[in-house]
Amino acid sequence: MPFLSVIIPLYNKELYIQNTLTSVLNQTFTDFEIIIVNDGSTDNSLEIVSRFKDERIIIINQQNSGASSTRNKAIQHAQTDYIAFLDADDFWFPNHLEELVKLIKAFSNCGMYCSRYQTVIAKNHTINNSFSYSFPDSFSGIIPDFFKASLVNRVATSSSIIVPKHIIIENDGFNTAISSGQDLELWTKIGIKHKVAINNTISAIYHFETPNSLAKTAITKKTLMDFTQFLTAEKENKSLKEFLDIHRLEYALQYRIAGDIENSKNFLKNITSNIPLKTKILLSIPSFVLRLLLKTKHLLKKYGVDFTVYH
Repeated sequence: MPFLSVIIPLYNKELYIQNTLTSVLNQTFTDFEIIIVNDGSTDNSLEIVSRFKDERIIIINQQNSGASSTRNKAIQHAQTDYIAFLDADDFWFPNHLEELVKLIKAFSNCGMYCSRYQTVIAKNHTINNSFSYSFPDSFSGIIPDFFKASLVNRVATSSSIIVPKHIIIENDGFNTAISSGQDLELWTKIGIKHKVAINNTISAIYHFETPNSLAKTAITKKTLMDFTQFLTAEKENKSLKEFLDIHRLEYALQYRIAGDIENSKNFLKNITSNIPLKTKILLSIPSFVLRLLLKTKHLLKKYGVDFTVYH
């Protein structure tokens, strides 16, 4: 039995999947299986992955069912004790798995193992994500405060972590009842209950370019996670409360942009953390103006200028 399973959910990623899968096959640590679940792709994604001839690759096809169902199916088929997550448009450096396995062997009692990662915000524009306000870039070990460390850049992403399979099962896997933020919900559940370790090596690239962001599914058509499930835990953990309030604030602003003032107010009323002045100003601006500002933000991102309004 291999040491770990690499799972890749695949839906219409023909422009990326060859480089993504190649980055897995080029790992210095080789004791793994690769489970690709093709979620009803309508482009050439399946054809591309089928060209790879490696006995470690397992391809499963299903009708389009969404990211949660796709990941859950891969986890069900996994024959190992550890799950390494990788989205079909992201990339690993050759030492990614090797460094994470070292972390597992050094800290065997954790619920998540995280690598440092870079974010591609636009073509030819990549940033390193620092957590230095919580611990130095040289730090490797169990994170003192996982949610505090994730207030600006999230420590856990769906392409930079390994999770023990039994931890995923204990938390019921990815929630198929929601259509957005499934990974955020699961990583939050794990972070509340378990220790989280991080290494000091940048070994993954997370693609966050937004060339078609305005054409993506509107928030009014999404099903989001139920924040009330964390109310008790929030009362006991100030950092968790701050972390979730940032996401409440993000959703509130997105609803405001979409013109859904009622849902925007519903998220705002549950925020007790301090809301930045710039965000308060944005929440008072008419929706059509916010949409123009969002277009401007996306245009700036194409030139490598990125900023947040939530801090």
